[in-house]
Amino acid sequence: MTKRLLFLTLTLITVFMAQSQTKIKQTAGRDALGEFAPKFAELNDDVLFGEVWSRTDKLPLRDRSIVTVTALVSSGIIDSSLTYHLQEAKKNGVTRTEIAEILTQVAFYAGWPKAWGAFRQAKEVWTDDSAAADERAAFEKEMIFPIGEPNTAYAKYFIGNSYLACVSDSQVPVFNVTFEPRCRNNWHIHRASSGGGQMLVGVAGRGWYQEEGKPAVEILPGTVIHIPANVKHWHGASADGWFAHLAFEVPGENTENVWLEPVTDEEYDKL
Repeated sequence: MTKRLLFLTLTLITVFMAQSQTKIKQTAGRDALGEFAPKFAELNDDVLFGEVWSRTDKLPLRDRSIVTVTALVSSGIIDSSLTYHLQEAKKNGVTRTEIAEILTQVAFYAGWPKAWGAFRQAKEVWTDDSAAADERAAFEKEMIFPIGEPNTAYAKYFIGNSYLACVSDSQVPVFNVTFEPRCRNNWHIHRASSGGGQMLVGVAGRGWYQEEGKPAVEILPGTVIHIPANVKHWHGASADGWFAHLAFEVPGENTENVWLEPVTDEEYDKL
């Protein structure tokens, strides 16, 4: 394994471990029943969510959401509890297509009427995703490389949704990064004592690259951006469409990716 691949692997492990140690904070129990049933509220907020749901190193939030939705529908619980967990499932990365498949599968084992009731709620929760799904399908037709999977490992360093596909992990690591409209990563720096940095190549759509203190540069298909090491910058999609670029990691010594503050709406809207 090359030094760069080892660094990328360790970075992913570090991010995953940091996420797995994050406690989920819930106050719904105390808000609704704090005075009437304080012990129940405590168990709901501190044990169910604070401990069980927080064990993301054992089972990711996305999978926990799928299990919970399946259990609720199978039990015939199609009320505000299901609505909440459908919303959480969407937040945790379950797509419109996936929830439709999940509920179709559940229907054959838990009952058709239960699935009908769940579908009514799911349709409302994912109502805004119909247009987004059509936009994604149209964008994929422009693409040479796959969009990949939701970029959950680095989601906390992005505003909006992004996707990651490994194009090559041999010789030089190459990733295809796809951004939904208005999605951008935080300001960040590719540290290196020598060499290092990154190169971007526009693949589809229109995006932006900006170094601190300089005007933003438009990225179109075929645009090549050379990012020197130790330069603060960000990149992402335009406001009106999807965008994808290839990211080439330049080998160097003592490389480190340092994530900084988000690009604010005020900064972004100036574009």
